[in-house]
Amino acid sequence: MPLHTMPRKLKKGYYVSGQFVAEGSELDLELKRELKGSDEPSRTDLKRESTELQKIGEDLLTLRSQFMDHLVLPEKLRDAIVEAKRITNFEGKRRQLQFIGKLMRQLDAAQLDNVRAALAEQHSGSASETLALHQAEQWRDGLITDDAAFEKWLGHYPQTDGQQLRALIRQTRKDAVPGKPGEAPRHGKAYRELFQLVRVQMHRIPENEPEPHASNTTQF
Repeated sequence: MPLHTMPRKLKKGYYVSGQFVAEGSELDLELKRELKGSDEPSRTDLKRESTELQKIGEDLLTLRSQFMDHLVLPEKLRDAIVEAKRITNFEGKRRQLQFIGKLMRQLDAAQLDNVRAALAEQHSGSASETLALHQAEQWRDGLITDDAAFEKWLGHYPQTDGQQLRALIRQTRKDAVPGKPGEAPRHGKAYRELFQLVRVQMHRIPENEPEPHASNTTQF
């Protein structure tokens, strides 16, 4: 006895620019809203906004206290962020982050703008700190490898104790001599102390004095 397959039920819909649009689909609803001139956000827009707010909520976990303390946030959101930092279980953390995202959607526009500004300020500060570390490393390496760098340094940072600086450079060079031929240079305590001295002195530069290393590269 031959088997008869049931005819496949065709979806109701229509074509737009060669693309089939099923009735009741998200695209169908969006097209109808555009036809009516509605300003209501589509489900795609709402999902995109929800994803963005959850990401901002996750970023709040990394916000340092100096920025967090100045934000006016609901106590429930603050508690949720503190709790999320404590959770180590992957699934538990994921659920807590979803909860934070839900709370983020309750913030008004001004609160969200303040959160974004705080995150941007921290990011900008981190970039500045990274640049300062890079410049300090360049100065340290230059002082070790180039005798002329010593006078250049004192010209930029005359408040430095020259005797201490020279002693650290001398000891760093001595420590760096390999114990056996072919070994990599060694870095001892003086190497680290030299870097700390450079960093401290660079931060002590008077505010009205122009920064001598405006570019990312220090010339020796």
